[in-house]
Amino acid sequence: MLKRILFFSYGALSYLIFLATFLYALCFVGNFGVPRTLDGPANGPLWVGLTIDAGLLALFAVQHSVMARRWFKEWWTRLVPRPLERSTYVLFSSLALILLFWQWQPLGGVVWSVEDRAARLVLWALFAFGWGLVLVSTFLINHFDLFGLRQVWLYLLGRPYTPLRFGTPVLYRVVRHPLYVGWFFAFWATPTMTLAHLLFSVATTAYILLAIRFEERDLSREHGEAYEEYRRSVPMLVPFARRRPGAVAGAGSLADEKG
Repeated sequence: MLKRILFFSYGALSYLIFLATFLYALCFVGNFGVPRTLDGPANGPLWVGLTIDAGLLALFAVQHSVMARRWFKEWWTRLVPRPLERSTYVLFSSLALILLFWQWQPLGGVVWSVEDRAARLVLWALFAFGWGLVLVSTFLINHFDLFGLRQVWLYLLGRPYTPLRFGTPVLYRVVRHPLYVGWFFAFWATPTMTLAHLLFSVATTAYILLAIRFEERDLSREHGEAYEEYRRSVPMLVPFARRRPGAVAGAGSLADEKG
Protein backbone atom coordinates (compact mmCIF):
# COMPACT_ATOMS: atom_id res chain seq x y z
CA MET A 1 0.00 0.00 0.00
CA LEU A 2 2.89 2.36 0.76
CA LYS A 3 4.16 1.91 -2.79
CA ARG A 4 0.76 2.83 -4.19
CA ILE A 5 0.60 5.94 -2.02
CA LEU A 6 4.10 6.99 -3.09
CA PHE A 7 3.23 6.48 -6.76
CA PHE A 8 0.08 8.55 -6.38
CA SER A 9 1.97 11.29 -4.51
CA TYR A 10 4.55 11.41 -7.30
CA GLY A 11 1.81 11.69 -9.93
CA ALA A 12 -0.04 14.36 -7.96
CA LEU A 13 3.15 16.38 -7.47
CA SER A 14 3.99 16.12 -11.17
CA TYR A 15 0.51 17.36 -12.01
CA LEU A 16 0.77 20.31 -9.62
CA ILE A 17 4.12 21.27 -11.15
CA PHE A 18 2.53 21.09 -14.59
CA LEU A 19 -0.40 23.24 -13.45
CA ALA A 20 1.93 25.91 -12.05
CA THR A 21 3.99 25.77 -15.25
CA PHE A 22 0.88 26.16 -17.41
CA LEU A 23 -0.25 29.23 -15.48
CA TYR A 24 3.26 30.69 -15.59
CA ALA A 25 3.39 30.05 -19.36
CA LEU A 26 0.20 32.06 -19.83
CA CYS A 27 1.77 35.00 -17.99
CA PHE A 28 5.13 34.49 -19.73
CA VAL A 29 3.64 34.66 -23.22
CA GLY A 30 1.17 37.41 -22.27
CA ASN A 31 3.91 39.51 -20.62
CA PHE A 32 2.30 40.11 -17.26
CA GLY A 33 2.72 39.10 -13.63
CA VAL A 34 6.03 37.20 -13.79
CA PRO A 35 9.68 38.32 -13.41
CA ARG A 36 10.80 37.32 -16.93
CA THR A 37 8.51 37.35 -19.93
CA LEU A 38 8.70 36.50 -23.61
CA ASP A 39 9.21 40.10 -24.75
CA GLY A 40 11.47 42.88 -23.59
CA PRO A 41 14.63 44.81 -24.47
CA ALA A 42 17.66 42.82 -25.60
CA ASN A 43 20.14 41.87 -22.87
CA GLY A 44 23.12 41.43 -25.20
CA PRO A 45 24.13 40.75 -28.81
CA LEU A 46 21.29 39.56 -31.02
CA TRP A 47 23.13 36.43 -32.18
CA VAL A 48 23.74 35.31 -28.59
CA GLY A 49 20.09 35.70 -27.65
CA LEU A 50 18.93 33.94 -30.80
CA THR A 51 21.28 31.04 -30.14
CA ILE A 52 20.16 30.59 -26.53
CA ASP A 53 16.45 30.89 -27.34
CA ALA A 54 16.68 28.53 -30.31
CA GLY A 55 18.53 26.01 -28.15
CA LEU A 56 15.89 26.19 -25.40
CA LEU A 57 13.09 25.70 -27.92
CA ALA A 58 14.92 22.78 -29.55
CA LEU A 59 15.51 21.12 -26.18
CA PHE A 60 11.81 21.29 -25.35
CA ALA A 61 10.81 20.05 -28.81
CA VAL A 62 13.14 17.05 -28.65
CA GLN A 63 12.09 16.10 -25.11
CA HIS A 64 8.41 16.58 -25.80
CA SER A 65 8.42 14.64 -29.04
CA VAL A 66 10.83 11.79 -28.30
CA MET A 67 9.29 10.90 -24.94
CA ALA A 68 5.84 10.75 -26.56
CA ARG A 69 6.85 8.14 -29.14
CA ARG A 70 5.80 4.54 -28.69
CA TRP A 71 9.29 3.10 -29.17
CA PHE A 72 10.64 5.36 -26.40
CA LYS A 73 7.81 4.42 -24.04
CA GLU A 74 8.51 0.72 -24.57
CA TRP A 75 12.18 1.25 -23.61
CA TRP A 76 11.47 3.83 -20.89
CA THR A 77 9.02 1.62 -18.99
CA ARG A 78 11.82 -0.88 -18.41
CA LEU A 79 13.31 1.78 -16.14
CA VAL A 80 10.25 3.70 -14.96
CA PRO A 81 7.20 1.86 -13.57
CA ARG A 82 4.40 1.91 -16.13
CA PRO A 83 1.90 3.75 -13.85
CA LEU A 84 4.46 6.59 -13.57
CA GLU A 85 5.38 6.83 -17.26
CA ARG A 86 2.89 9.57 -18.10
CA SER A 87 3.54 11.53 -14.91
CA THR A 88 7.27 11.41 -15.60
CA TYR A 89 6.70 12.67 -19.13
CA VAL A 90 4.60 15.52 -17.77
CA LEU A 91 7.25 16.33 -15.16
CA PHE A 92 10.10 16.38 -17.69
CA SER A 93 8.05 18.58 -20.04
CA SER A 94 7.39 21.00 -17.20
CA LEU A 95 11.08 21.09 -16.25
CA ALA A 96 12.05 21.80 -19.87
CA LEU A 97 9.61 24.72 -19.90
CA ILE A 98 10.82 26.01 -16.55
CA LEU A 99 14.37 26.04 -17.93
CA LEU A 100 13.10 27.96 -20.96
CA PHE A 101 11.34 30.53 -18.75
CA TRP A 102 14.45 30.93 -16.61
CA GLN A 103 17.00 31.32 -19.39
CA TRP A 104 14.92 32.99 -22.12
CA GLN A 105 16.61 36.00 -23.71
CA PRO A 106 14.37 38.87 -24.90
CA LEU A 107 15.63 40.16 -28.24
CA GLY A 108 14.07 43.61 -28.46
CA GLY A 109 12.74 44.91 -31.77
CA VAL A 110 9.11 45.27 -32.79
CA VAL A 111 7.68 43.40 -35.78
CA TRP A 112 4.23 44.92 -35.36
CA SER A 113 2.40 46.98 -32.77
CA VAL A 114 -1.36 47.50 -32.83
CA GLU A 115 -2.27 50.82 -31.25
CA ASP A 116 -6.04 50.92 -31.85
CA ARG A 117 -7.76 50.17 -28.56
CA ALA A 118 -10.57 48.08 -30.04
CA ALA A 119 -8.15 46.01 -32.13
CA ARG A 120 -5.96 45.42 -29.09
CA LEU A 121 -8.97 44.20 -27.11
CA VAL A 122 -9.85 41.81 -29.95
CA LEU A 123 -6.33 40.40 -29.98
CA TRP A 124 -6.31 39.96 -26.20
CA ALA A 125 -9.70 38.23 -26.46
CA LEU A 126 -8.27 35.84 -29.07
CA PHE A 127 -5.27 35.26 -26.80
CA ALA A 128 -7.59 34.32 -23.93
CA PHE A 129 -9.71 32.20 -26.28
CA GLY A 130 -6.62 30.24 -27.30
CA TRP A 131 -5.62 29.37 -23.75
CA GLY A 132 -9.21 28.50 -22.90
CA LEU A 133 -9.49 26.27 -25.96
CA VAL A 134 -6.33 24.42 -24.95
CA LEU A 135 -7.71 23.75 -21.48
CA VAL A 136 -11.17 22.71 -22.71
CA SER A 137 -9.62 20.38 -25.30
CA THR A 138 -7.65 18.56 -22.62
CA PHE A 139 -10.83 17.82 -20.69
CA LEU A 140 -12.57 16.59 -23.84
CA ILE A 141 -9.82 13.96 -24.27
CA ASN A 142 -9.71 13.15 -20.53
CA HIS A 143 -7.56 15.77 -18.81
CA PHE A 144 -6.53 13.49 -15.94
CA ASP A 145 -5.36 10.67 -18.21
CA LEU A 146 -3.48 13.15 -20.38
CA PHE A 147 -1.48 14.40 -17.39
CA GLY A 148 -0.95 11.09 -15.60
CA LEU A 149 -3.35 11.40 -12.67
CA ARG A 150 -5.75 8.72 -13.86
CA GLN A 151 -2.91 6.22 -14.15
CA VAL A 152 -1.65 6.70 -10.59
CA TRP A 153 -5.19 6.90 -9.19
CA LEU A 154 -6.10 3.52 -10.70
CA TYR A 155 -2.84 2.10 -9.36
CA LEU A 156 -3.66 3.48 -5.91
CA LEU A 157 -7.01 1.66 -6.04
CA GLY A 158 -5.37 -1.53 -7.25
CA ARG A 159 -7.19 -1.45 -10.57
CA PRO A 160 -5.56 -2.17 -13.94
CA TYR A 161 -5.10 0.70 -16.36
CA THR A 162 -7.53 0.63 -19.29
CA PRO A 163 -6.59 2.68 -22.37
CA LEU A 164 -9.11 5.26 -23.49
CA ARG A 165 -11.28 4.34 -26.44
CA PHE A 166 -11.02 6.20 -29.72
CA GLY A 167 -13.75 8.74 -30.23
CA THR A 168 -14.46 12.29 -31.39
CA PRO A 169 -16.09 14.33 -28.62
CA VAL A 170 -17.57 17.75 -29.50
CA LEU A 171 -14.76 19.92 -30.91
CA TYR A 172 -12.99 16.86 -32.33
CA ARG A 173 -15.85 16.55 -34.80
CA VAL A 174 -14.96 19.99 -36.18
CA VAL A 175 -11.17 19.71 -36.33
CA ARG A 176 -8.88 16.82 -35.51
CA HIS A 177 -6.58 18.88 -33.28
CA PRO A 178 -8.49 21.63 -31.44
CA LEU A 179 -5.85 21.65 -28.72
CA TYR A 180 -3.23 22.75 -31.24
CA VAL A 181 -5.59 25.31 -32.74
CA GLY A 182 -5.75 26.78 -29.24
CA TRP A 183 -1.98 27.00 -29.06
CA PHE A 184 -1.87 28.89 -32.37
CA PHE A 185 -4.24 31.54 -31.02
CA ALA A 186 -2.33 31.67 -27.71
CA PHE A 187 1.03 32.23 -29.41
CA TRP A 188 0.10 34.44 -32.37
CA ALA A 189 -2.68 36.68 -30.98
CA THR A 190 -0.72 39.58 -29.55
CA PRO A 191 -1.02 43.35 -30.05
CA THR A 192 2.77 43.68 -29.96
CA MET A 193 4.92 41.18 -31.81
CA THR A 194 8.61 41.39 -30.93
CA LEU A 195 11.52 39.47 -32.47
CA ALA A 196 11.60 37.05 -29.53
CA HIS A 197 7.84 36.50 -29.71
CA LEU A 198 8.09 35.90 -33.46
CA LEU A 199 10.88 33.36 -32.96
CA PHE A 200 8.84 31.60 -30.28
CA SER A 201 5.67 31.56 -32.39
CA VAL A 202 7.36 30.39 -35.59
CA ALA A 203 9.33 27.66 -33.80
CA THR A 204 6.35 26.33 -31.84
CA THR A 205 4.13 26.40 -34.94
CA ALA A 206 6.72 24.43 -36.93
CA TYR A 207 7.05 21.95 -34.08
CA ILE A 208 3.27 21.48 -33.80
CA LEU A 209 2.88 20.87 -37.53
CA LEU A 210 5.66 18.29 -37.40
CA ALA A 211 4.33 16.68 -34.21
CA ILE A 212 0.91 16.24 -35.80
CA ARG A 213 2.44 14.01 -38.46
CA PHE A 214 4.01 11.73 -35.85
CA GLU A 215 0.85 11.63 -33.72
CA GLU A 216 -1.42 10.83 -36.64
CA ARG A 217 0.91 8.07 -37.78
CA ASP A 218 0.74 6.53 -34.28
CA LEU A 219 -3.05 6.91 -34.15
CA SER A 220 -3.44 5.31 -37.56
CA ARG A 221 -1.33 2.33 -36.48
CA GLU A 222 -3.32 1.89 -33.29
CA HIS A 223 -6.85 2.46 -34.58
CA GLY A 224 -6.50 1.45 -38.23
CA GLU A 225 -9.33 2.23 -40.63
CA ALA A 226 -11.40 3.97 -37.94
CA TYR A 227 -8.81 6.73 -37.67
CA GLU A 228 -8.19 6.83 -41.41
CA GLU A 229 -11.88 7.45 -42.02
CA TYR A 230 -11.86 10.12 -39.33
CA ARG A 231 -8.85 11.77 -40.95
CA ARG A 232 -10.57 11.75 -44.34
CA SER A 233 -13.75 13.23 -42.91
CA VAL A 234 -12.55 15.95 -40.51
CA PRO A 235 -10.04 18.71 -41.31
CA MET A 236 -6.78 18.85 -39.41
CA LEU A 237 -6.79 22.42 -38.11
CA VAL A 238 -9.16 24.66 -40.10
CA PRO A 239 -12.84 24.04 -39.24
CA PHE A 240 -15.07 23.02 -42.15
CA ALA A 241 -12.17 23.26 -44.61
CA ARG A 242 -12.68 19.72 -45.83
CA ARG A 243 -15.53 17.69 -44.52
CA ARG A 244 -17.39 14.67 -45.82
CA PRO A 245 -20.06 12.44 -44.32
CA GLY A 246 -18.86 9.52 -42.25
CA ALA A 247 -16.81 11.09 -39.47
CA VAL A 248 -16.32 8.76 -36.55
CA ALA A 249 -18.53 9.92 -33.69
CA GLY A 250 -17.90 7.59 -30.76
CA ALA A 251 -17.64 8.12 -27.07
CA GLY A 252 -14.26 8.47 -25.43
CA SER A 253 -11.31 10.50 -26.67
CA LEU A 254 -8.35 10.80 -28.93
CA ALA A 255 -6.15 9.31 -26.28
CA ASP A 256 -2.86 9.70 -28.11
CA GLU A 257 -3.12 13.47 -28.54
CA LYS A 258 -0.63 13.81 -25.72
CA GLY A 259 2.14 15.87 -27.18
